[in-house]
Amino acid sequence: MQLHTHTWGEGDRVALLVHGIMSDHRTWRRVGPALAEHGYRVIAVDLRGHGRSGRGEYGPALFADDLAETLPTGADLAIGHSLGGLTLHLAVERLAPKRAVYSDPAWHLALPREGFGPEMFARFKTEATRESVRLMNPRWEETDVEVELATLALWDETTAHCLGPLAGTDLLPAAPVVPSLVQLADPSFLVDAERSALLEERGFEVRTVPGAGHTIHRDDFDGFMTSLAGWL
Repeated sequence: MQLHTHTWGEGDRVALLVHGIMSDHRTWRRVGPALAEHGYRVIAVDLRGHGRSGRGEYGPALFADDLAETLPTGADLAIGHSLGGLTLHLAVERLAPKRAVYSDPAWHLALPREGFGPEMFARFKTEATRESVRLMNPRWEETDVEVELATLALWDETTAHCLGPLAGTDLLPAAPVVPSLVQLADPSFLVDAERSALLEERGFEVRTVPGAGHTIHRDDFDGFMTSLAGWL
């Protein structure tokens, strides 16, 4: 599936951005322009079922196929957040970027517990309010609260059901395909200390952004950008 994309900048280098579940390219509203200032032409996708991209069957492999079909190969940098981190890894060999950054990637989905699972995502879409989003994300700028509500309105919540079969599955890569940074929240509920150490043993560089929540680039934009030092 050809995905909807949004571009910032006209630089000689290319950066790719892949968002997480429930979101779309607008989550990168500050990151895209910042990378453009570093000389990149920045291309952000809307994954299938999100934003202005098409709907259909859902699953990580399909998300990855869409990236490979839509995005250019050989980009200088590729960044994927959460589900976007999992999707990027599944497509990284085909995309062949020079460097990859996995921001709090969904490489280990805990077994569902009461009140937590695919149904929670669907319920969040219908129940989210400006106040509840702000309460869950007290460090977000008000614009990000508005963007969250706007992206939820376009999101097909049935995408969440593709995550159910992955619950309890360890999806940590055996090795980086290209030089790779894993950027973690503090704490990360997707990559704990044991898995972080294992990733380092496997050849990934791992950095934690102190005090940052799961959506690091919205929770602490300055910390997110500082964490990319040497990778831009």
